[in-house]
Amino acid sequence: MSSAGCGVHSAFIVDRDGAVVSNADVLISVEWNRVLDDVSTAHVIINPDGDCCAQLGRVRTWRHKLVVARDGVVVWEGPIIQAEWSYGKVELWASDILVWLDRRVPHSNATFTGADLTDIGAWLIEDGFAPDDPGHTVEILGPANVEGGREYTVDDGQTGDHLRDLADTGLDYTAIGSTIVLMPETWSASVGLLTDVDLPEGLIVAEDGSQLATRFVVHGDQNSGVQGVSGGTDAYYGLLERSVDESSVKTDASARAAARSRRAANYPVPVFLASDEVTLSPEAAVDVAKLVPGWCVDVASQATCRPLTQRLKIAGVKVEEDGDGESVQVTLAPLSSELED
Repeated sequence: MSSAGCGVHSAFIVDRDGAVVSNADVLISVEWNRVLDDVSTAHVIINPDGDCCAQLGRVRTWRHKLVVARDGVVVWEGPIIQAEWSYGKVELWASDILVWLDRRVPHSNATFTGADLTDIGAWLIEDGFAPDDPGHTVEILGPANVEGGREYTVDDGQTGDHLRDLADTGLDYTAIGSTIVLMPETWSASVGLLTDVDLPEGLIVAEDGSQLATRFVVHGDQNSGVQGVSGGTDAYYGLLERSVDESSVKTDASARAAARSRRAANYPVPVFLASDEVTLSPEAAVDVAKLVPGWCVDVASQATCRPLTQRLKIAGVKVEEDGDGESVQVTLAPLSSELED
């Protein structure tokens, strides 16, 4: 396992039928990321070497996918969305497998009453890929324990947007290569420990009370008057209320579950590292391949007046390598609590 600043990348382009179209020789720079509940991207700049130029000239968007490896381990892959050829340089931009769902719509009608959000998410993915599968698998790490009442109609809305709606009410998902992983928002498996030695100078520990809610109200489908409530007056914080509309929620039970999930994400007041992207020390002994959104890292910091010893969720990862070396940035977010109404 190399440290966070010593990885060496390679890349290659693969056809829909699985054949390798070209290696990325010579790779000038590479950037790839992983994100929670959305589509991740990658970007490479290649200096074509010999026969590689003619091979790269055959690259076509959506037909071919970019595969990125770090120290020989594949860490990212997805269809090429944009390509540019210039003198002595080829640039490729790609998105992960989830981008296909932004170009798919429901292919059958479905009504869910009392189903777990992970089961609904799995149905959306399978239905989205049913007519034309670029090659995918779905892995469910555990039930969301959030009841979902949802209805989907043929050709109505993009499948990717329907999946994001589920993520607003208790489901997390991410892409690892061609696998789409579904998990509860409360998933708390840790992949490592970060201490002050691994974190940058100028680290800021922050408490953000702007989203705190002790009582959450979710209004579902307006035509049916669906509503769900979670929480009330808190003995410590008092009463702080929020109300949101979730038109995709069709039953009172699923509205209550959505309200509980929303409150769990913002109660108690989250304490976190105040940086959208925490750059790890180049010597940080972490397995970059295992930094997957939805999993957690344990953080132990004594560098400020507010010591922090907490398990934080990985919300995003961005890795860059160019002539100046490698940089690994991690976005960390508070872990949702498990709350009762």
